[in-house]
Amino acid sequence: MKKTKEIVGYLPDERPSPVKLLLYALQQVVVMFPATVTVALITGFQVSTTIFASGLATLCFIFITGRKIPMYYGSSFAYLTAIGSLMAAQGVVMDSGVLPPDMISVAQFGIIMSGLVSIAAGILVRISGRDAVEKILPPSITGSVAMIIGLTLAGNALADAAPMAAEKVAEQGLATVLATDWIWVISLVTLLSTIIYSRYLKGFLGQLPLLLGALTGCATAGIIYAVGGDGYNAFRAMPEAALNASLWSWGPIAVPAFTFPKYSLAAVAAIMPVAIATIPESTAHIYQLDIYVNDLAAKKGRKLEYKLADMLDRNLIGDGIGDMISGLVGGPAGTNYGENISTMAITKVFSIPVLITAAIIAMLISCFTPLIKVVYGIPLAVIGGLEIYLFGAIAAQGIAIMIDKKVDMFSAKNIAVIATIMVIGLGGQYYFGGNIPFFGMNVPCIAAAAIFGIVLNLILSIGEKKEKQKAQASE
Repeated sequence: MKKTKEIVGYLPDERPSPVKLLLYALQQVVVMFPATVTVALITGFQVSTTIFASGLATLCFIFITGRKIPMYYGSSFAYLTAIGSLMAAQGVVMDSGVLPPDMISVAQFGIIMSGLVSIAAGILVRISGRDAVEKILPPSITGSVAMIIGLTLAGNALADAAPMAAEKVAEQGLATVLATDWIWVISLVTLLSTIIYSRYLKGFLGQLPLLLGALTGCATAGIIYAVGGDGYNAFRAMPEAALNASLWSWGPIAVPAFTFPKYSLAAVAAIMPVAIATIPESTAHIYQLDIYVNDLAAKKGRKLEYKLADMLDRNLIGDGIGDMISGLVGGPAGTNYGENISTMAITKVFSIPVLITAAIIAMLISCFTPLIKVVYGIPLAVIGGLEIYLFGAIAAQGIAIMIDKKVDMFSAKNIAVIATIMVIGLGGQYYFGGNIPFFGMNVPCIAAAAIFGIVLNLILSIGEKKEKQKAQASE
C-alpha cells in the first residue's frame, strides 16, 4: 500500500503541542528582537518598554483581527528620521543614549495619532472593497514594494554580518584584522547552517531552522572566543543606560518604565505623515501571507481557502491600533514584521497560538533583566547571518506575489511601474541613506517609491478600459 506524504506545517487555526509551541514561539522572538531593540537604541526609547510594547501590540492585533491573521507587530525603521528630527527641533541631546521621559511622552502623542492613518485606510478598504484597493495597489506595486523592503535592508544585513568597521581594522592592526575575519566565519556558519537546516531537516526540527541556526552561530562564536581570547569576543553587552530605568524593580525583575503621552502638534506634524509609508508595506505583507497560507492549506487538503487578502481592512485597522497601543505605553511606532512573515514562510508554521505565545514571551523578557541581556548578547554576526536569509526571503516573496497574481511582465505599464519603484527604492537607500530630500522634506525611500508607483500606475491606467473594450469588440 502506497503511503501518502505527510505535509508538515501549521495553519493559522492549528495549535502545535506545548513543547513545539514554545520552541516555535522562541524562534519568532529571536527574529523579531534585533530590529525592535535597534529601533529603541537609535531613537532613545527604553529597550524594555519597547519589547513589552511589541508583545502587547501583537496580542491586541491578533484579537482585534479575530485571531485570523498571523502577524507579529514590531518597531518600524520608517519612523527613525521623523523621531530624530523632532528631537533635534526640541534641542534634545541623548548623553546617556536614552531620551528624557518628557521627550518620549512628546513623541508618544505623534505615534498615537499616526495610528489613525492606518485605521482610516482600513475603513476606506472596508467601504470601497478589495477590488477598488487593487486598482490603486495592484500586484505590480505590492510585489515591487515587498522586494524593495527586503533589498533595502541588504546593507543592514551585511553590516551586522561583519560589524567591525574597516577604519578600526586600519587603526588597530593585525589582531583586529584577524578578529574581523573570524567574525565573517560566525556569520557565514550561521547563514549556511540555517539554510542547510531548512533544506534537509525533516519533521519538527525542520521547522526550527532559524533557532537552530542561531544556536549554531552562538556555539561557533563561543569556540572562537575560547580559543582566541578577549580580542575574539563577539558576544555583546547591553548599554547600562538602557537597563537602568524601570517603573519598579526587585532583584532581576524590573517592570518597564512606562510613560504617558503629552500633547504636541509638532510631534503630530513630524510623525503622523510617515504612517502613509507603512500602508503599501502592510498591504504587501497580507498578500504574502495569503499566498503561503493558501498554498499550505491546499497541500494539506483543506477545501476552503483562508482568504487572508480579503482581510486587508482588518489588517490595516489592527496595524493602526497597534501603533496607538505602543505609543500609549511608551514604545516606538511600528508595523507587522516582514522578518516574522519570512520565518513563517520558511518553516510553514502560521499558527496564531504560536504568535500569541511569542508575544507573551516578549512581554515576560521585558520584565526580566537577565533575559534581556541574554537575548541582546547574541553576537551581531549571528543576527547578520540570519538577516541575509530573512531579508532575501522578504524580497523573494515580492516575486512570489507577482507570479501568483500572473502579472504581465511584457506590459509596458507594468514594466514602467516595477522599474521606477525598484530604482527609487533602492537608489534612495544606497545613495541618500534611506531618506530622499524633496522640496525641504526627507521622504523615506520606500514611501517615495510606493507613492510614485501608485501615481504612475493610475496615470498609465487612463484609457485602459476603453482599449480593452475595443480589443474585445474586434475579436
